[in-house]
Amino acid sequence: MKKFLTFLLVMVSAVFLMTACSQKAEEKAAEAPAENTEAAAPAASTEPIKIGVAGAHSGDLASYGLPTVNAVKLYVDEVNKNGGIDGRMVELYIEDDVCKPEVATNTASKLVSEKVVAVVGHICSGATKAALGIYKDAGILVISPSATNPELTQSGEYPNFLRTIAPDDAQARLEVDFAINTLNIKKFAVLHDKGDYGKGLAEFAKSFLEATGNGVEVVLYEGVTPGAVDYSAVVQKIGRSGAEAVIFGGYHPEASKIVTQMRKKQINIPFISDDGVKDDTFIKVAGEFAEGVYATGPVDTSSNPINIKAVEDHKAAYQADPGAFFINGYAATMALLNAIDKADSTDYDAVSKALRTEYVETPLGNISFDEKGDAIGVGFSMYQVQNGAYVELK
Repeated sequence: MKKFLTFLLVMVSAVFLMTACSQKAEEKAAEAPAENTEAAAPAASTEPIKIGVAGAHSGDLASYGLPTVNAVKLYVDEVNKNGGIDGRMVELYIEDDVCKPEVATNTASKLVSEKVVAVVGHICSGATKAALGIYKDAGILVISPSATNPELTQSGEYPNFLRTIAPDDAQARLEVDFAINTLNIKKFAVLHDKGDYGKGLAEFAKSFLEATGNGVEVVLYEGVTPGAVDYSAVVQKIGRSGAEAVIFGGYHPEASKIVTQMRKKQINIPFISDDGVKDDTFIKVAGEFAEGVYATGPVDTSSNPINIKAVEDHKAAYQADPGAFFINGYAATMALLNAIDKADSTDYDAVSKALRTEYVETPLGNISFDEKGDAIGVGFSMYQVQNGAYVELK
């Protein structure tokens, strides 16, 4: 009897063990892919697409940077409401560089640490140049609405940089041609604010003027100190130089002070400047002395349907007209997100290629980018302050 019970116990244990093994085998078989079938495709990413927005969002030049923030927000909101890009939402990381190179490097490092895939910005050329190397090392594309220094694209040092605005050599060429051919000026005072943007533009203007001949000459070439309260010394030099016009490279805070002091000294010669001065803030600060000032700026595309919609959206969202470079910022965002969509990826090389091979309809028109990163299909016009507002001269 004892032997029989032992035999029965052994048999029961064996059956139990066999059943357990069979269940495990079935579970593994269910988990494993079937033989002779293709591996399942990886699930599409649902991670957000991180985009940085960098520029002057406070300080004297905030009127240049904040319109781009608004432009990016408006377009990204529209994209996200329509399901994002391949189901991925766009997430913004907004950082203020105050248009100062020493701050821009910290801004860039912070955006790199946030793992953004691209940056819309920076706004000022000096700040942009300071940040570009950091982005380049991290494999991050940068597309600026307003950094016009030619070397940013023409030097070949920053293949990660593109812009939705023409460079300063084109801007300086227009200023010089307008002054000589339309205003019939022969003697010029060329001033700048010593920065990458202002000095770079002034150097181009000076070289174009000196190459003209026919009695055209630069009678004064000088840099001024940004942020100074009094520019009477340089204003006196302008008066003594015999200059028939001033070409100024720089931004509105210095331009408004120089123009005001010139007019108060009865120096009423033409003042010709750049897109750093073509801003309503210049008119507000200079007041009556802004009247008649010339400035180059992006070609007016206000009749473009996308432009019209973007401006209307801005008015509805912020109860105000958009400021300088809003349209260029909107176009930069459209071009970038279109490239990500066309590339089906946020990979640096794929997006860079799409930016340079795909055209996209924007508020600036149908644009793409050349190998250097300059926008194809954009340019500058000459504007003049008339009755308190900038008017495009045809």
